[in-house]
Amino acid sequence: MKVTIIGYWGAYPAAGSATSGYLFEKDGFTLLVDCGSGVLSRLQQYKKVTDLDGVLLSHYHHDHVADIGPLQYAMLVQNTLQETNRKLYIYGHQEDKQQFERLSHQYTEGIGYDPEETLKLGPFIIDFQKTAHPVPCYGMRISDGDNTVVYTADTSYLKEWGTFAENADLLITDTNFYHGMDGRGPGHMTSTEAASIARDAGVDTLWLSHLPHFGDPTRLRQEAQDVFQGTIQLAEEGLSWSK
Repeated sequence: MKVTIIGYWGAYPAAGSATSGYLFEKDGFTLLVDCGSGVLSRLQQYKKVTDLDGVLLSHYHHDHVADIGPLQYAMLVQNTLQETNRKLYIYGHQEDKQQFERLSHQYTEGIGYDPEETLKLGPFIIDFQKTAHPVPCYGMRISDGDNTVVYTADTSYLKEWGTFAENADLLITDTNFYHGMDGRGPGHMTSTEAASIARDAGVDTLWLSHLPHFGDPTRLRQEAQDVFQGTIQLAEEGLSWSK
């Protein structure tokens, strides 16, 4: 199981970068989790668009889905050029019907997931946790049967994350604010809140992602180290983890 960061900024991409996008790979199966602004461009540094076997979305804010439209056009162009009819399945919740319906295009099909049920995609087994965010959003616990990665997606702090992420090998957290700030309004966490989840869950490695455009992001890691003594890494494009 391999995880690679494609995009990691909150709200909008910094120059030459992207917002949320994470590539999960196992046994030749490639799953893109979230597809924010700039993700399609950055993805092609690592994989062809046609290498994707599925896309899984946490919610429909632009910084997590902005490149779905370009991805749909890419599938149209590539199918035309290669004279194929390959369809890409995009999985999303159905609590926003209008946004969900936009997932379907000529060569993409939106598939609704039930967050109360376990979802199986290729070698991956996925369970969901509703987040604390202004719109319906779901974090994910993604396992290949041996190893587990938890992705909080966008959320303010919830004590339930400690249980949901218990004993995960890798925890990827929304870390959009610095210690002492209050992220409950916009629905995001601070560095120390993210670290407290990692500590309480007993995870091996913590990735601080969904980074802010203000302040010095390296401070996030320094602050998190005061709470969690395990491995902490600040998100960057191409950062990968594998087991």
